[in-house]
Amino acid sequence: MKRLFYTGARVIYGDTDAMGVVYHSNYFRWFEIGRSELLREIGFPYSEIEKIPILMPVANAYCEYKSPARYDDELEIVSYFTQLGFASLTLNYEITRKATGELLVTGYTRHGITNDKLKPVNMKRAGPELYAALKAITPEEGE
Repeated sequence: MKRLFYTGARVIYGDTDAMGVVYHSNYFRWFEIGRSELLREIGFPYSEIEKIPILMPVANAYCEYKSPARYDDELEIVSYFTQLGFASLTLNYEITRKATGELLVTGYTRHGITNDKLKPVNMKRAGPELYAALKAITPEEGE
């Protein structure tokens, strides 16, 4: 079953470029905020995951820009899992302007599952509790 996780952020002046809009790479930072808060909400902040030890390096990241955010906008970040494998996972993100609900960007990140030496590991074996928590919020294929 797909479960959506919500968190917020506010655009600071340093997030904007000379045109007065948010510089494109900041959306990836907000994706990370959404991902971090999602993991924290299900009881596995990164600090606990790293103790297993499991790391989740980004293997691929994508962002589609729909409309620019500007200084002082309040943003809503929606994060959710779309794929969970034994050695990889994919999260999707949507960022909207909170005041209007306007969709600003969509995107995803794909992550490998590795040990602290960056060697791929089977998460179901290395971190069964983490795997179970993630499986509970990841839709089945075809959902």
